[in-house]
Amino acid sequence: MTLSDDWRAAFLESVRRYEKATLLREASVEERLADWTRYLTDVVVETCASFGWTASAKGHKDQILPVSRSEYLTLDVVAFPGGGGWRFPAAVMELENSKKNDKIAYSLWKVLCTRADLRIVFCYRRRSGQGPQLIEDLLEVVAGLGLEGRMNLDGETLIAMGSREASDQFPYGFFKWWRLDGNTGRFNVM
Repeated sequence: MTLSDDWRAAFLESVRRYEKATLLREASVEERLADWTRYLTDVVVETCASFGWTASAKGHKDQILPVSRSEYLTLDVVAFPGGGGWRFPAAVMELENSKKNDKIAYSLWKVLCTRADLRIVFCYRRRSGQGPQLIEDLLEVVAGLGLEGRMNLDGETLIAMGSREASDQFPYGFFKWWRLDGNTGRFNVM
């Protein structure tokens, strides 16, 4: 098991237990994407806590670094291992609710520019069938790293796509997951 496998399992367990899981599902079905992002942020922060990490995000401001912020580096969620002082994050995440692939690509680029053990971009699509085209479009960002840049990436990078049409399978079939293979520069279904 990798960190990303463990995190995904913990995330799905957090979603299942999350007191507002029904609200998250309803926000997805009704395409109230600002609400979807707010509820998803709570689940992501809770999942980070299950790893012993302290996460900073909108609505979850904490004194993690000597400078207190809700969003560090304008990333939606930044999680740090225990302890104080200046250090690299354990995980960084973007929760992109835009329907535009370019916005999701920008979110991927942001997390790839950050040194962390785990990088995740959450996004939303009306239909799960839109996932493969999105992933193809995101490969442009990966190609921009060049071979050396891609091979020198530390940690793991995931795309987690929620889909309105899969809301009846919430949460397990609702989220589709892809992991970046640094060797091939491709995203593989998890």
